[in-house]
Amino acid sequence: MDDQNKNLILATALSFGVILIWFVLFPPPEATQDPNAPLAVESTDAVTPSTAPATATTDAANSGAATSVEATAVANAPRVDIDTARLSGSVSLLGGRLDDLKLNDYRETQDPESPIVTFLSPNGEPNAYYALYGWAPGAGLSLDQVPGSNTLWAIESGDTLTVETPITLKWDNGAGLIFRRTISVDKDYMFSVEQTVENTGAGTVALAPYGVLARYGEPDDLKNFFILHEGLISMADGELTETDYDGMTDYTFDQREGAPAEVSQVEANGWIGFTDHYWMATLIPEQGKPFKSVAKYDASRDIYQTEAVMPTIQLAEGETASANSRLYAGSKDWGKIRAYQNDEGVEGLLESIDWGWFSFLTKPIMWLLMWLYGVIGNMGWAIIALTVVLKIIVFPLAYKSYASMAKMKELQPQMEKLKENAGDDRQKMQQAMMELYKKEKVNPAAGCLPILIQIPIFFSLYKVIFVTKELRHAPWFGWITDLSAPDPSSIFNLFGMLPFGVPELGFFEIFSLGILPILLGISMWLQQKLNPAPTDPTQKMIFAWMPWVFMFMLGSFASGLVVYWITNNVITFTQQYGIMRIHGYKPDVFGNITSSFKKKPPEGDAK
Repeated sequence: MDDQNKNLILATALSFGVILIWFVLFPPPEATQDPNAPLAVESTDAVTPSTAPATATTDAANSGAATSVEATAVANAPRVDIDTARLSGSVSLLGGRLDDLKLNDYRETQDPESPIVTFLSPNGEPNAYYALYGWAPGAGLSLDQVPGSNTLWAIESGDTLTVETPITLKWDNGAGLIFRRTISVDKDYMFSVEQTVENTGAGTVALAPYGVLARYGEPDDLKNFFILHEGLISMADGELTETDYDGMTDYTFDQREGAPAEVSQVEANGWIGFTDHYWMATLIPEQGKPFKSVAKYDASRDIYQTEAVMPTIQLAEGETASANSRLYAGSKDWGKIRAYQNDEGVEGLLESIDWGWFSFLTKPIMWLLMWLYGVIGNMGWAIIALTVVLKIIVFPLAYKSYASMAKMKELQPQMEKLKENAGDDRQKMQQAMMELYKKEKVNPAAGCLPILIQIPIFFSLYKVIFVTKELRHAPWFGWITDLSAPDPSSIFNLFGMLPFGVPELGFFEIFSLGILPILLGISMWLQQKLNPAPTDPTQKMIFAWMPWVFMFMLGSFASGLVVYWITNNVITFTQQYGIMRIHGYKPDVFGNITSSFKKKPPEGDAK
């Protein structure tokens, strides 16, 4: 391999290293005349869409007291229990809000006694997060004539919300309008909400149904890792929008002056909500019908809010109207989200998982990994099987590459002779090299192809392992009980033999390497030994240090990713060694290892 080819490989490897260092250092209805018309504010709760002029029920001076009153009202309001295999919690009759939801399948840590994950929580609790439904008043109606966040509903039917038994809530405004809300839930994480209104009074009224998701402050477990999107996510007629929480502060809503800063009209299909690392809450209006998608931030109360406002309904005397919508609230389970999209018509819902730049690779890799997991039943072995399959797929290209590298080794004596003949005339040497390559039908850049192919595959698999919920707390064997977390073994706990984790050591934690990162470094080092060390001192030093630098860098990466890389290195070593031998070049691995430990003699002693 000539210097040009070595430099190309070196540049590629260094670029890859820079990207990895970056990963480590920077952590991984026309209810209004005007679509931007002011919305009303009720107490200190979520801002409620309305056609009424913007008003505030409290001044800045007594906003703290209002918050206390609202939190107390929510805490004291009657509730209806939610009880399914996957979900538990309750629906508050104050506003008919979904504000108490736990995910029964998941715990906060791997300790079987740790608390179940709390997903939604009511106003007054830390990081309150809830869904609220209601009707925005149009012509002829005022705020107190439609149900909102502080409406106290009555139970008409159902005493517990289960998969088999929906609940129906009722509220009579005393002025001729009777409102009902029927809430049902499936066996997973999808709620269905049917809102109906019956006009028993005189005359025609106008009103618009809506859904709201309100989140008080940023989540405590926010990762702030640039490859992972957390925050606002929406789909509008096939166009995905992702905005993090910092970006949402640009959508500041002034409860006295302003309207929502981010409004878009969805013509047929869409949804809007918030996505976390592993969980998601999404408002899904009836597909195939238009709605107004709204995102805003209330800086005075630190509330992030999304809304789905359906078109205004003109309801004549004696008529009844209804509006249907859904709420996804739970785990970002790939299989379930995929089923809601493909089988239940929620267009683009699978895009709620952050697939990254290489989505064309990430999606099929995720599908293949989950298929293998279904067959094998263990995520660690599924990752290894996935690596084998990927190596088989790219084997034809790898074969040509390694065969070309073997041929280059065979041509090494001729290349050295050409360098001697050319002397200092580099142009003459390059021309002679090109003629030799052409004559022997060798592509000097072919050896770089496996590295170039490996980069998008690596990032795609990294996305799958880091982003998807399926690897959260997924065990492999022995001490590897969570493939989404770093290897917990260390010299400080005798590599997992002692029953405690790695102690907090500050900067020195980088030296607390687990077994998997050490095996990764060794596998990279052995792969290098298929070829003699470069003659150029700078290249030689870089190549000598590279395996150990990667070992320390990847020590904090997810175990699943390190398992993939080790498996990949082992297969690559085997393929390259075998193909080179087939084509006449016998790598002297042992000799290259021993030569790397030999001390270089002083220049004066060189013969």
